[in-house]
Amino acid sequence: MHSDIAPAVPHPTAFQDSGPSAPVWDPQQYLRHAGHRTRPFLDLLTRIPELPHAAAGADRSARIADLGCGPGNVTALLAERWPDAHITGFDLSPEMLHRAGAEYGGPTPGGGRLDFRHADLAHWMPEETYDLIVSNAALQWVPSHPGSFAAWINGLRPGGTFAFQIPGNFTAPSHRLLAELCDTPRWRDRLAGHGARYVHLLEPAEYLARFTELGCAVDVWETTYHQLLQGADPVLDWVKGTALRPVLTALGEDHEAVEGFLSEYRDLLRQAYPTGPRGTVFPFRRIFAVARKEA
Repeated sequence: MHSDIAPAVPHPTAFQDSGPSAPVWDPQQYLRHAGHRTRPFLDLLTRIPELPHAAAGADRSARIADLGCGPGNVTALLAERWPDAHITGFDLSPEMLHRAGAEYGGPTPGGGRLDFRHADLAHWMPEETYDLIVSNAALQWVPSHPGSFAAWINGLRPGGTFAFQIPGNFTAPSHRLLAELCDTPRWRDRLAGHGARYVHLLEPAEYLARFTELGCAVDVWETTYHQLLQGADPVLDWVKGTALRPVLTALGEDHEAVEGFLSEYRDLLRQAYPTGPRGTVFPFRRIFAVARKEA
């Protein structure tokens, strides 16, 4: 499966609790470093169990929701795993939905279907019953997400699965330095708080407890990928597609400010992540959860 499918990318674009500073997203930037960004979702996908539609020879296709579909790459991977499934990707970004629909929307070779809908995960609730609800690197943008678990599990068929993976690296130098820089005297008035948006994330044991309380069979784990990035200032290039989006949105068309901020942040990242003879090592922690509803 891994060798002949298009690389997936995470979907930090997808959902945002409402507010005037909602980031503007760049689909092209998400497609950079695609190989490294693909691996956590593929690792998650291998741990998702058989879906209810396959039990006892059910004569229907699987119904799947992808919360945070971004440009549609991950949604397409779901169609590789369940070729006849009807899969809907949900996202808040019009740019991402346009790209996803244009590239992947419509019937699939296996007899299923991919479609894409506008939605904000801060308020999304299942309007029908699903065999699988999955989210790839999106929930970190939604402070309210743990409070939605009960409703999302309730939206599954008996034996259905809710699975997600999120970054767990928000105390790493890449994010700590960003938050500190936003709070310096030069940038505080415009950017205070833009680099520290992730305090709502839970630790693996807390996610395990939440799903256990909901009566699910749970598999929770974490992995730190030590990624070897290539090119000039690759960590800066990486975060331009994710953590930097709120900052770049806040600075807007002030090109002088954008260049000034990126120059300061670049220097900090070079010290924190020195380039070696074969590239730049960028450790990246991920948190995974697979919760199966009681059959």
